[in-house]
Amino acid sequence: MSTAKVPLPDERILFKGHPAVLGSVTRLLIAIFTLGIGAIWFWLRSTNTQYLITSQRIVIEIGIFSRNIETLEIYQVDDIHLEKPLNQRIMGTGNILLLTRDISAPKVVLERLPIDVRELYEQMRPCIQQARFRFHVRDEENPRELM
Repeated sequence: MSTAKVPLPDERILFKGHPAVLGSVTRLLIAIFTLGIGAIWFWLRSTNTQYLITSQRIVIEIGIFSRNIETLEIYQVDDIHLEKPLNQRIMGTGNILLLTRDISAPKVVLERLPIDVRELYEQMRPCIQQARFRFHVRDEENPRELM
Protein backbone atom coordinates (compact mmCIF):
# COMPACT_ATOMS: atom_id res chain seq x y z
CA MET A 1 0.00 0.00 0.00
CA SER A 2 1.10 3.54 -0.58
CA THR A 3 0.77 4.44 3.12
CA ALA A 4 3.86 2.31 3.83
CA LYS A 5 6.10 5.23 2.76
CA VAL A 6 4.89 7.50 5.55
CA PRO A 7 5.56 8.99 8.01
CA LEU A 8 7.77 11.85 6.94
CA PRO A 9 10.89 12.45 9.07
CA ASP A 10 9.19 14.83 11.54
CA GLU A 11 5.86 12.98 11.56
CA ARG A 12 4.75 10.43 14.14
CA ILE A 13 2.07 7.78 13.70
CA LEU A 14 -0.88 8.03 16.09
CA PHE A 15 -2.90 5.17 14.55
CA LYS A 16 -2.45 2.88 11.57
CA GLY A 17 -4.89 0.12 10.85
CA HIS A 18 -8.27 -1.01 9.61
CA PRO A 19 -11.75 -0.57 11.02
CA ALA A 20 -12.84 -3.49 13.18
CA VAL A 21 -14.51 -6.25 11.15
CA LEU A 22 -17.25 -6.87 13.70
CA GLY A 23 -17.07 -3.55 15.49
CA SER A 24 -20.65 -3.51 16.75
CA VAL A 25 -23.20 -5.89 18.20
CA THR A 26 -25.39 -5.28 15.13
CA ARG A 27 -22.66 -6.54 12.79
CA LEU A 28 -22.07 -9.54 15.05
CA LEU A 29 -25.76 -10.46 14.91
CA ILE A 30 -25.84 -10.05 11.12
CA ALA A 31 -22.80 -12.34 10.84
CA ILE A 32 -24.49 -14.97 13.03
CA PHE A 33 -27.87 -14.83 11.30
CA THR A 34 -26.35 -15.01 7.81
CA LEU A 35 -24.26 -18.03 8.84
CA GLY A 36 -21.00 -16.17 8.26
CA ILE A 37 -21.76 -14.64 4.87
CA GLY A 38 -22.19 -11.23 6.49
CA ALA A 39 -18.88 -11.68 8.30
CA ILE A 40 -17.12 -12.32 4.96
CA TRP A 41 -18.62 -9.13 3.52
CA PHE A 42 -17.63 -7.13 6.63
CA TRP A 43 -14.12 -8.61 6.48
CA LEU A 44 -13.72 -7.62 2.80
CA ARG A 45 -14.85 -4.07 3.53
CA SER A 46 -12.65 -3.76 6.62
CA THR A 47 -9.45 -5.18 5.13
CA ASN A 48 -9.80 -2.90 2.12
CA THR A 49 -10.07 0.24 4.25
CA GLN A 50 -6.83 1.59 5.71
CA TYR A 51 -6.61 4.49 8.17
CA LEU A 52 -3.37 6.33 8.85
CA ILE A 53 -3.48 9.13 11.41
CA THR A 54 -0.23 10.95 12.03
CA SER A 55 0.78 14.14 13.77
CA GLN A 56 0.48 15.96 10.41
CA ARG A 57 -2.22 14.29 8.32
CA ILE A 58 -4.96 11.74 8.00
CA VAL A 59 -4.91 9.32 5.07
CA ILE A 60 -7.86 7.07 4.24
CA GLU A 61 -7.51 4.41 1.53
CA ILE A 62 -10.65 2.58 0.45
CA GLY A 63 -11.26 0.09 -2.34
CA ILE A 64 -10.93 -3.50 -3.45
CA PHE A 65 -9.97 -3.28 -7.13
CA SER A 66 -9.42 0.45 -7.48
CA ARG A 67 -8.25 2.60 -4.59
CA ASN A 68 -9.68 5.91 -3.44
CA ILE A 69 -7.16 7.82 -1.33
CA GLU A 70 -8.27 10.83 0.71
CA THR A 71 -5.58 12.88 2.44
CA LEU A 72 -6.44 15.53 4.98
CA GLU A 73 -3.79 17.80 6.47
CA ILE A 74 -4.34 17.88 10.21
CA TYR A 75 -4.32 21.69 10.43
CA GLN A 76 -7.58 21.65 8.44
CA VAL A 77 -9.47 19.92 11.26
CA ASP A 78 -11.80 22.37 12.99
CA ASP A 79 -13.60 20.04 15.38
CA ILE A 80 -13.60 16.43 16.51
CA HIS A 81 -16.66 14.50 17.68
CA LEU A 82 -16.29 11.16 19.40
CA GLU A 83 -19.05 8.61 18.96
CA LYS A 84 -19.22 5.57 21.20
CA PRO A 85 -22.66 4.01 20.69
CA LEU A 86 -23.60 1.24 23.12
CA ASN A 87 -23.39 -1.51 20.48
CA GLN A 88 -19.83 -0.40 19.64
CA ARG A 89 -18.75 0.16 23.26
CA ILE A 90 -19.64 -3.46 23.97
CA MET A 91 -17.28 -4.52 21.15
CA GLY A 92 -14.53 -2.04 22.19
CA THR A 93 -14.73 0.26 19.16
CA GLY A 94 -15.76 3.83 18.45
CA ASN A 95 -16.08 6.43 15.70
CA ILE A 96 -14.40 9.79 15.19
CA LEU A 97 -16.17 12.49 13.16
CA LEU A 98 -13.91 15.26 11.92
CA LEU A 99 -15.31 18.61 10.80
CA THR A 100 -12.77 20.15 8.47
CA ARG A 101 -11.95 23.15 6.30
CA ASP A 102 -11.33 20.85 3.33
CA ILE A 103 -13.86 21.72 0.61
CA SER A 104 -13.83 18.19 -0.86
CA ALA A 105 -14.28 16.51 2.55
CA PRO A 106 -15.99 18.83 5.07
CA LYS A 107 -16.96 15.81 7.21
CA VAL A 108 -14.69 12.80 7.60
CA VAL A 109 -15.84 9.75 9.56
CA LEU A 110 -13.36 7.21 10.88
CA GLU A 111 -15.60 4.24 11.65
CA ARG A 112 -15.25 1.35 14.08
CA LEU A 113 -11.75 2.21 15.24
CA PRO A 114 -10.49 -0.78 17.25
CA ILE A 115 -8.83 1.43 19.89
CA ASP A 116 -9.82 3.82 22.64
CA VAL A 117 -11.09 6.78 20.59
CA ARG A 118 -10.86 9.08 23.62
CA GLU A 119 -7.12 8.38 23.93
CA LEU A 120 -6.63 8.92 20.18
CA TYR A 121 -8.48 12.24 20.48
CA GLU A 122 -6.18 13.29 23.33
CA GLN A 123 -3.17 12.52 21.10
CA MET A 124 -4.64 14.34 18.08
CA ARG A 125 -5.67 17.53 19.88
CA PRO A 126 -2.17 18.95 20.56
CA CYS A 127 -1.05 17.94 17.05
CA ILE A 128 -3.96 19.89 15.56
CA GLN A 129 -3.23 22.92 17.72
CA GLN A 130 0.48 22.89 16.85
CA ALA A 131 -0.22 22.50 13.13
CA ARG A 132 -2.80 25.31 13.16
CA PHE A 133 -0.25 27.55 14.91
CA ARG A 134 2.53 26.56 12.48
CA PHE A 135 0.34 27.32 9.43
CA HIS A 136 -1.16 30.47 10.99
CA VAL A 137 -4.74 29.16 10.78
CA ARG A 138 -7.28 31.36 12.54
CA ASP A 139 -10.87 30.45 13.34
CA GLU A 140 -12.32 33.44 11.49
CA GLU A 141 -10.83 32.08 8.23
CA ASN A 142 -13.23 29.15 8.03
CA PRO A 143 -14.28 28.71 4.36
CA ARG A 144 -17.45 26.82 5.33
CA GLU A 145 -18.84 30.03 6.82
CA LEU A 146 -18.55 31.82 3.47
CA MET A 147 -20.92 29.40 1.73
